[in-house]
Amino acid sequence: MQMKHLIIFALVGMVALLGFNLINGNQREKNREVIVSNATSEQSPSKAITETDKVANSSTDIASQPLGKQPKAILDSATTQIEQAQQADQQRLDQMGSAE
Repeated sequence: MQMKHLIIFALVGMVALLGFNLINGNQREKNREVIVSNATSEQSPSKAITETDKVANSSTDIASQPLGKQPKAILDSATTQIEQAQQADQQRLDQMGSAE
């Protein structure tokens, strides 16, 4: 194969991959918008306020602890937030499963 054929083949492949990524990215963005709109419509305003209050309270609790215990408190806070997010995600999956 000549060098110009390889270059043309590589350029065609790159254009094909770029097109695939653009199409796939648009589909993901549409899916995200649908998920976010569903999540915001299902979540009540009072629940959102209490969750933000919890985050604000946890940051003030960490600051009030001695410096030696702050890294552990940060990790504990992050672990708690991750667990809450996983529970919320599981609840959404259960709701989507029951809706079918």
